[in-house]
Amino acid sequence: MPRTTEEILAHADQLARRFEEHEPDGGRDATTLRELARAFEVRARAEADLASAVATARADGHTWAAVGAMLGTSGEAARQRYGTPRPDTDQTAGSAGVHHQGPTHAERRAAMLQKADKLRAEDKSGTGSNQRSRKPSDLEESERKRA
Repeated sequence: MPRTTEEILAHADQLARRFEEHEPDGGRDATTLRELARAFEVRARAEADLASAVATARADGHTWAAVGAMLGTSGEAARQRYGTPRPDTDQTAGSAGVHHQGPTHAERRAAMLQKADKLRAEDKSGTGSNQRSRKPSDLEESERKRA
């Protein structure tokens, strides 16, 4: 029986919601996994707050040694984790004084937290419920890299 495109899309959204909300019968209780996800979100928020506080302390002129002391680590370890790459340093592996390229660990966590917040907002509003799936090419690329 022919259906309209709107009916097919509405049905696909309904199936996607049912799939996301499905709890297996007679299987394991997912409560602990939900608690794990909540704990991860709390940790990600705390790490984002910590990265922000480090950036503020550095902007106020505090040294990496002072920042490291507050974090219970060395200034060098704090700089490596929360610092940004300096253009005048060697970027090759194995070199002394190497600064990592790209975003810091805290910046990656903050971006991940923002993405999680966006997905949660989409779930609540009913938009984008089926937009989480990865393209087959991404999956193939992931499998190729693992091999």
